[in-house]
Amino acid sequence: MNTLIQANDLTKRFGTRLAVDHISLSVGEGEVFGLLGHNGAGKSTTIDLLLGLKSPDSGTSTIFSLDPRKHRKDVFSQVGVQLQSTSYQNNITVRECCEEMAALYREPADYEELLSQFGLFEFQNKKVETLSGGERQRLSVALALLPDPKVIFLDELTTGLDTVARREVWRTLLQLKKKGVSMFLTSHYMDEVEVLCDRILILDHGKEVVMDTVDNIIDKSPYKRLEEAYLWYMGEEVIA
Repeated sequence: MNTLIQANDLTKRFGTRLAVDHISLSVGEGEVFGLLGHNGAGKSTTIDLLLGLKSPDSGTSTIFSLDPRKHRKDVFSQVGVQLQSTSYQNNITVRECCEEMAALYREPADYEELLSQFGLFEFQNKKVETLSGGERQRLSVALALLPDPKVIFLDELTTGLDTVARREVWRTLLQLKKKGVSMFLTSHYMDEVEVLCDRILILDHGKEVVMDTVDNIIDKSPYKRLEEAYLWYMGEEVIA
């Protein structure tokens, strides 16, 4: 299996706080890798380091064996990104947002098809700022798929979505996985992680707690479900 994402000994401090503590990982072609941890555990910072959006204090990261800070155009022509901090221009419509994004790529996906897939086709002429939180979240995932990417980064991808919308996103991502697309995601929904992820890394204050397949992480705990296993690894009380 070809390695598409590689991190070696990544470390990042903000003042005296160690946000990412010597993290190493790899993600192969067609693999879905989940990064878990409480709020403030270092998940979003880890994604920023992997994408080259922040510079590490030490360690290295590559995508397609390229440093994303030095080869930004080559990397991002094949990478889709949905971040928690995504923002949009004032007064821009959904269609205009898609057209602007599509113009950045040589062979973008059909944005009308993506909007239909995510239940947003009827909102094409609506201003993005008037969308509900869940609608904006679906739009950000659809935009991440516009490059027709080989790798997708998804940070809390279904936050704010109802059950039906969440499962529609899952269905789309599983179809992409079958096509060999690699995904790196964070999520607080353990049912989502169990459905989507092959391997996971649990972080606590920027430091690795455990990294393994979902099944192995559950099997090595006293529990049968990932939610209880996760709490056990984190040293939290599990309610029977």
